Amino acid sequence: LNLAYWQAANSGKEEDYDKSSSLELKIRKIYSNKGDFAFLKNMKESGQIKDQLLSRQLLVLYNSYLPNQIEPKLTKQLVELGTQIEKNFSTFRGKIGVQELSDNQIREILKTETNSAKRKEAWEASKQVGEVVAKDLIKLVKLRNEAARKVGFDNFHTMRLTLGQQDVKEVDKIFQELYELTNDPFAKVKLDLDEILSEKYRLDIMGVMPWHYHDPFFQETPLVLEVNLDKYYEGKDVVKLAREFFYGIDLPADTIIARSDLFEREGKNPHAFSSDIDKEGDVRILCNVKNNEQWMETLLHELGHAVYDKNHDPKVPYILREPAHSFTTEAIAMMFGRQSRNAGWMQEMLGLSASQKTEIEKVCSQYAKMKQLIFARWAMVMYEFEKQLYANPDQDLNGLWWDLVDKYQLVNKPAGRNKPDWAAKIHFTIAPCYYHNYAMGELLASQLDNYISRNILKEENPSYAGEKKIGSFLKARVFEPSAVYYWNHMIERATGEKLTAKYFVEQFVK
Repeated sequence: LNLAYWQAANSGKEEDYDKSSSLELKIRKIYSNKGDFAFLKNMKESGQIKDQLLSRQLLVLYNSYLPNQIEPKLTKQLVELGTQIEKNFSTFRGKIGVQELSDNQIREILKTETNSAKRKEAWEASKQVGEVVAKDLIKLVKLRNEAARKVGFDNFHTMRLTLGQQDVKEVDKIFQELYELTNDPFAKVKLDLDEILSEKYRLDIMGVMPWHYHDPFFQETPLVLEVNLDKYYEGKDVVKLAREFFYGIDLPADTIIARSDLFEREGKNPHAFSSDIDKEGDVRILCNVKNNEQWMETLLHELGHAVYDKNHDPKVPYILREPAHSFTTEAIAMMFGRQSRNAGWMQEMLGLSASQKTEIEKVCSQYAKMKQLIFARWAMVMYEFEKQLYANPDQDLNGLWWDLVDKYQLVNKPAGRNKPDWAAKIHFTIAPCYYHNYAMGELLASQLDNYISRNILKEENPSYAGEKKIGSFLKARVFEPSAVYYWNHMIERATGEKLTAKYFVEQFVK
């Protein structure tokens, strides 16, 4: 299945997506076995399993079987509709007039174009896929809810978090704390940003609209500060840089890169992901690399996922040979992704002068704070929208989307706009009820970074480049244990304390 999905994402061909869909159905059929599930349920409820490794395997298996205890017809509908929507995403190209544009081309316009009308056209082109997939996506949401109710949950959102060993109320509490802690700092950053953009595009500050930011969802930091980091990566081979970096921290990625597909072409999935094909060393990433800061970050991010999977202890049982939780692998990916904007890292990896480093450092702290605040607020939109989407998919979703964008991102809604802009976000299809894990990953990334800086490298704001101790620490405390421990137990063993927001706040908010 993993190989078939990889092939489909690379080719965009219908027959490859059909093969992937067919294989997913076969695997779901295994997990839908009533006799096996009854055995697992009995074992879980009996309390007979005392051995830690067996108990963890039982929990992982039980959580894999439970959502598949639905009739084959519904399973088939879920898989086929999900595959169809994803194929539409992979092959769709937005248009300005009759000109088709790739995702990278739209982003380039939003980064560089100064004409507001042309920016608006590009932004609207980025949303066109939403109108193509929205009806099917709502249908998929309802099918997912139907499946969740059949196995005892209120809706799919609650089921996904529960089976991921997370409590909705606990996650709500984390997000509420983040909302309150970031409200004033974000409002100030947003006002400063809008003042810069209004001057750049010669607008009244109230005229700053969604297309004046530098990505379609305002989830990334506009390149408005004194230093445009892209210029340092122009003419550089970001793949080579990533290879050298991971080798230098004793987490070599050569075999990963050799198996990967890294560059843009027609029909290929326009996004990026990492895939552990067999849990035995075949790990690869898909990217659409350009030599700029965004793709340097993305490459470091995806290779962060990949080296985590590559370095699971082969002695760990197969069922547990995966990250402790999806957000713990996000944390590693984010921690490495942050290096693309680390002045010390850039100096060492790009051969910059001391004056260039100083120039970058002037804005790096401001840039990082802006980036993290912007992303935290964006993650709040995604989490809250998805929770309400599954609670009531028949409500006015277009209106709900813009209400949340206004509340959390302070972004103006275009007058009279009533289109399914929310549906243009592929994550609702391929990673449902997952986005909160990115925010929790950022919290853990800061916690790990704090521990590495203070206890492993014993220096403030280290560059990471060439520091083999980093790889040794991560392999021993995070990667090799795999999913042997409950995620918060793993974090406590690695850093001395359970997951906390205090290091994220200390790093980016105060």
